[in-house]
Amino acid sequence: MKVLAAMSGGVDSAVAAARAVEAGHDVVGVHLALSRMPGTLRTGSRGCCTIEDSRDAWRACDILGIPYYVWDFSERFKEDVVDDFIAEYAAGRTPNPCMRCNERIKFAALLEKALALGFDAVCTGHYAKVIEDEHGNRELHRAADWAKDQSYVLGVLTHEQLKHSMFPLADTPSKAEVRAEAARRGLSVANKPDSHDICFISDGDTRGWLAEKIEMEPGQIVDQTGTVVGEHEGANAFTVGQRRGLKLGRPASDGKPRFVLEVRPKENKVVVGPEALLAVDQMRGIKVSWAGLPIAEVEARTEFDCMVQVRAHGDPVPARGRIELDEDGRQQLLVTLVDPMRGVAPGQTMVLYQGSRVLGQATIDSARSLSWDPAGVS
Repeated sequence: MKVLAAMSGGVDSAVAAARAVEAGHDVVGVHLALSRMPGTLRTGSRGCCTIEDSRDAWRACDILGIPYYVWDFSERFKEDVVDDFIAEYAAGRTPNPCMRCNERIKFAALLEKALALGFDAVCTGHYAKVIEDEHGNRELHRAADWAKDQSYVLGVLTHEQLKHSMFPLADTPSKAEVRAEAARRGLSVANKPDSHDICFISDGDTRGWLAEKIEMEPGQIVDQTGTVVGEHEGANAFTVGQRRGLKLGRPASDGKPRFVLEVRPKENKVVVGPEALLAVDQMRGIKVSWAGLPIAEVEARTEFDCMVQVRAHGDPVPARGRIELDEDGRQQLLVTLVDPMRGVAPGQTMVLYQGSRVLGQATIDSARSLSWDPAGVS
């Protein structure tokens, strides 16, 4: 099989490519250049797409004896990830840029180009597993090592994309084993730290970075009753669940700290309140997609049991899901939690599971607590 190995420059993608070579596949390595100004990306343990990473990827391909290329996806990355990130914050939502990158760059643009060039599959170093059911249909499942499982950020993959996805690290019991294997193979990235954080915000100051991209206007901070309790310099810089940096002029009557409950960019208001009101009972999702064929309840639009996860490293919690259609016939996902979940923000991605299987995902459009009606705040 002709395989395109996506080489991030890290240890996981290097070992994944090595295993694909060892399995007898015809492998070609490619590194994605995602910025025309690499100095603006995070480096070392904080980045995943820098010049330093490109060189590490080249060294790994050289050791493995496979061809190596760099593909310039910087324009697509800016439009589909960076600009989307800015637009989501401008709309008062909290986006997940890594989810968008996987969806639109690594498993849309990259796979599209790979198939056009005659490749059969794209291989990555993600910790996730693809399993075929009795009819040969592919399903996405959690990896063997749940501590490193990355199925959450792959929840955006479609049935067609799963047909051409390869995850050689699926059954690896631990990251330590991957590093040990890299060392045995003579790969220089064996002890390279993991990448994390937002790669295109070089200093990690998301609020400061956004202030340069979004026009901020001073406005009111109100409590859950609508009473003005402070002022802000720009509503778009706040996120649901935030406690620090509120600078409230009027303390709560009970003396306890207050948290951001809602961001209203159209009204330029930030709503704050007690921690208890961060717990939500229901979430409504848009931009719904299914990782493999949808389960029967989706087609029938009947309620089904599931587990829902709203953060890459969060814990899945029990819930009931149901598909509804909007006025244009598009799917919306309504999820009712068995127990309330704290600090869910519009813009986050909720991924649904049954057992180890990823059912699909949706972008959270609204999240509500049954004990508080945000519509009552004016």
